[in-house]
This record gives sequence, structure tokens and C-alpha cells, in this order.
Amino acid sequence: MVPGQSREKGKWSRDTRMPDLSGLRVISFESRRADEMRRLISRLGGEPRVAPAMREVPLADQVEAFRFGERLLAGTVDMLILLTGVGTRTLVAALSTKYPAPTILQALSRVRLVARGPKPIAALAELGLKPTVTVPEPNTWRDLLRTLDETSPLGGARVGVQEYGSSNTALLEALAARGAEVIRVPVYRWALPEDTAPLREAVQAVCDQRAEVLLFTSAHQVENALYVAKMMGCEEAFRQAASRCVIASIGPVCSEALRRLGFPVDLEPAHPRMGSLLHEAGRMSRTLLERKRGR
Repeated sequence: MVPGQSREKGKWSRDTRMPDLSGLRVISFESRRADEMRRLISRLGGEPRVAPAMREVPLADQVEAFRFGERLLAGTVDMLILLTGVGTRTLVAALSTKYPAPTILQALSRVRLVARGPKPIAALAELGLKPTVTVPEPNTWRDLLRTLDETSPLGGARVGVQEYGSSNTALLEALAARGAEVIRVPVYRWALPEDTAPLREAVQAVCDQRAEVLLFTSAHQVENALYVAKMMGCEEAFRQAASRCVIASIGPVCSEALRRLGFPVDLEPAHPRMGSLLHEAGRMSRTLLERKRGR
């Protein structure tokens, strides 16, 4: 990537302006790294409102994970695709309640470990493991398939897929179409925060046009924010007001969800990282806002 490039509405452009959110009201729906997001927005001069839109809930019934563990220890798994860092840790922790941890790690070391991005790579490193295959940015499921097509023939392979939130049906079907026996391994799901007040207040702030920039770092944030707007009876007002804000997405997976739900994506950083998202939002938001509001 050439320094100074950013991706705006799918096009590459050069912009050397320093990031600055001064005077802009910025709403983020980040949960896990909410405090860090608040600091980053403030550091760039923005007025932050961080409203966690979701929480990760470990599945109380770990039947699928234990069934996978039985196959793993029996040597009937050839590959494990790890989609998230939290899911990787949760899977190993769940299996460790039934089997000795060293036994699990030894079994994992014998299969091809495919890490979709930096977070599962980091989770594996904490366990003393290294991925066999890593997926390049922007780490989408399509990039994952492309990488496997280049490195790992799937015909007849027994492939575990560590799932997060909800199943990616397109990925599972694509793996099966390549001849793999797909083993779903769901380990946690997404839910609304236990305290939805900050999220409801953020949705109302958007409806009241008390925001200029909306930051989304997960596809599930988009779905939950829209769900809350529906429950509040202000979905249409939320959609209309959001269309006048700069909508910034962390990466292709999140952007795909936004577009599927009818929201325009004004800004997506070249690298799907929170710091990159804030940097590009700081550089581009004023120009984009003026363009959207006709000034």
C-alpha cells in the first residue's frame, strides 16, 4: 500500500491531510474495545459517544464443541479453520473442561490450522501454536477460500470450522462444494448488551441528528443497532438520519452487512484495523460530510 492512500467508496485516492475530528460528534458501536475507541476519538478531537451494540455469550450447551473434540483426539480431523481470536480461546477453554489441556494442544498441533486473520494468530501464539495457513487482508471468507484454493486441496478433507455468532452459510457451502467434509464448531453467539440504555441513547442521538460520524467495527453491530431502532419504533428515522452521517466501516465483512441492510458505506480503510479506521475517518470525514449534506 502506498503511504497516504485510502479507500473511499471502493476507489483508491491520495490524501495527505492530518486526521482531525475536532467539532464532530462521533458514535461508535464497539463493545470489546470501547474504552480504547473512546480514547482514540478524543485524541483526534472528536466528541465520542461509545454505545456497545453486542456481547459475546458462550454457548451453554457445548455439544458441538465436545463432538469436535472427540474427532480431534481420534485423529479424524484434517484441518481446523479459526475465524476469530475469541472463538479460538473459547473452543480450547471448553475442551479443557473435558480433556487435559496438553492433550488438546498436542492434537491441534497435528492438524492444519488455518487462521483467518491476526486475532486467531495471536490466540494460537498464546497457546504455543502456529497456524499452518494464514489468510491475507482484508481477511474475508472469500480471501480464506482463495488462500485454501492456492495452498490446500480440500477434496476428501475433514474440515472443522470454528464459528462465531451465526453460521456463514456461503463459506460452509463453498467448502463442501470443494469436496470437504465440513464440521461446524459453534462456540459462542452474539446477543444484545445486558444494559441497552447506551445503545438506545445512541440510536436516538442519530435520529435527532446529533451525530456526524458513525463507526462500525462488526457486522453484528449493524444488525443490533437496526434491531434496537425497530424496537424503538424509529427505524425509518434512524435510516434517514444515518444517511446524512459519514458511515465508516472497518472492513469488507462489515461493509457487506451495511450495504445488505441498506446503509451506504462512505469510508473503509485500506487495512481492517481500528486505528486505521480512526485515522481515515479523521482525514476524510469533513470532506465526505460536506459532500453528503450538499455544502
